[in-house]
Amino acid sequence: MKQILDSAIKKGQKALSEYESKKIIQSAGIEITREELAHSPEEAVSLAENFGYPVVLKGCSDILTHKTEYGMVKLNIQNEEETLKAYQEISSSGMKLDGVLVQEMIKGNREFVVGLSRDPQFGPCVMFGIGGIYTEIMKDVTFRIAPLTEEDAEEMLEEIRMKELLDEFRGSPAVDRRALIKALVAIGDLGASCDQIAEIDINPMIICGNRPVVVDALVILDQKS
Repeated sequence: MKQILDSAIKKGQKALSEYESKKIIQSAGIEITREELAHSPEEAVSLAENFGYPVVLKGCSDILTHKTEYGMVKLNIQNEEETLKAYQEISSSGMKLDGVLVQEMIKGNREFVVGLSRDPQFGPCVMFGIGGIYTEIMKDVTFRIAPLTEEDAEEMLEEIRMKELLDEFRGSPAVDRRALIKALVAIGDLGASCDQIAEIDINPMIICGNRPVVVDALVILDQKS
């Protein structure tokens, strides 16, 4: 983790790429999607076949913080032909990329958001709430000052208005609350222990079966640290 952050700060990056951001999050013990960077069409196909279709392809760069708006996200890719086409479309965009991220496609009907921000008065704060495309519309989120105890995290789960989504839902099992609590505590610990991280945005964290899995993430850096 320290090597990724130190290298990015030295280069003057304002943010980490999605791939680097997830490595930081994974190092804290939080489950992320299976994914790897591809640097050729053949490598993308090999990775996709290894993960198993369907997969997702994304353009990956520390300056590409709004990938969907630039057509840099290709979802539900079903075979080799679609993988090659998606890779070509992403890599020919003219943007400077670290590579093309090949990612398993996580399916679930419940999405949450987890975040870290730094308040001028209170310092690092952790956010939890309803994620995906409804985050800004619903504004169903709650906050705690970091570091968090497990009791703090458990209270956060109970504070959102749509907390019933954590229970059995439309044939899906109840969310693994222990994993979710540990994730919130871990994000708080990152904020409390690492001044180089200004913000973390995990959205969405999809519930796959009962497991919370980080599907997309962004780490914003503090160049003053």
